[in-house]
Amino acid sequence: MPIYEYACRNCGQEFETLVRSDTVPDCPGCHSVDLEKKLSVFATAGSTAEAASAGAGACGSCPHAGGPGACALH
Repeated sequence: MPIYEYACRNCGQEFETLVRSDTVPDCPGCHSVDLEKKLSVFATAGSTAEAASAGAGACGSCPHAGGPGACALH
């Protein structure tokens, strides 16, 4: 079930809600169904190694003692 963000056109309240395919969401404040779906920003789950390597240079550019390709980041 995806989570969507909405703005109520009736009262202006902004909210998030889980939406099943067979339901029509309504405003939690005034219960209006006159809603505007907002663009949502999403996050992805990644490992800390992935996050750390995102800014690192190509393999071989780090000073790891084991040589190029020896560190967990590359």
